[in-house]
Amino acid sequence: MRSFIAPLILAPLVFAAAPAFAQSNPSADQIINSLKPTGNLTGGGTRGIRLAAPSSDGTAPAQAAPAQGASAPAASTQRRVAAAKPMAPATAQAEATGPSVNLTVNFPTGSADLTPEAMATLDQLGAALSSSALASYRFRIEGHTDTVGSKEYNRSLSERRAEAVVNYIVTKYGVQSSRLQAVGMGEQGLLVSTPDQTPEPRNRRVQVVNLGA
Repeated sequence: MRSFIAPLILAPLVFAAAPAFAQSNPSADQIINSLKPTGNLTGGGTRGIRLAAPSSDGTAPAQAAPAQGASAPAASTQRRVAAAKPMAPATAQAEATGPSVNLTVNFPTGSADLTPEAMATLDQLGAALSSSALASYRFRIEGHTDTVGSKEYNRSLSERRAEAVVNYIVTKYGVQSSRLQAVGMGEQGLLVSTPDQTPEPRNRRVQVVNLGA
């Protein structure tokens, strides 16, 4: 009799864990709110909300949004952007001070192929970027990798991942390609600090930064 009771007890535990990961990424409305400027974006005085990836136990981390009008972070603390190739003038590779959002995009290790889970996430991004609220802005699409492989390989891989995201958004949602700049960041700016050769899914992500009108 006990052999039939155990599956009935364990089954709810398995399914109960799924929603925590399914809701780790923001909705289209949350992406819009995160990427909309709250001041003069071109003046560098605006900071957006950054939605981080979930922790290893599937729970969302605490998020803090700077108050409107807060000063920009010191130059030493701002993330620097390394362009994978001359897709834009060097001046466009400045520090990321615009509103931004992090998305956990499921790429298989060593691949730029979009999984069904990745497409579901990008559908939210596509809906946001094609909305009237963000129609007048340009965006940098940053591809990030984990630390598996060489730094040069990961830079190239992250560039292909960023381009895969851009192609998906342009093709499915009709967003003009001129509004999207794909950049390969490689291992730079790990969301979760890990040693070399660590396959950390949360580091295989995409960050979207508002570059202004």
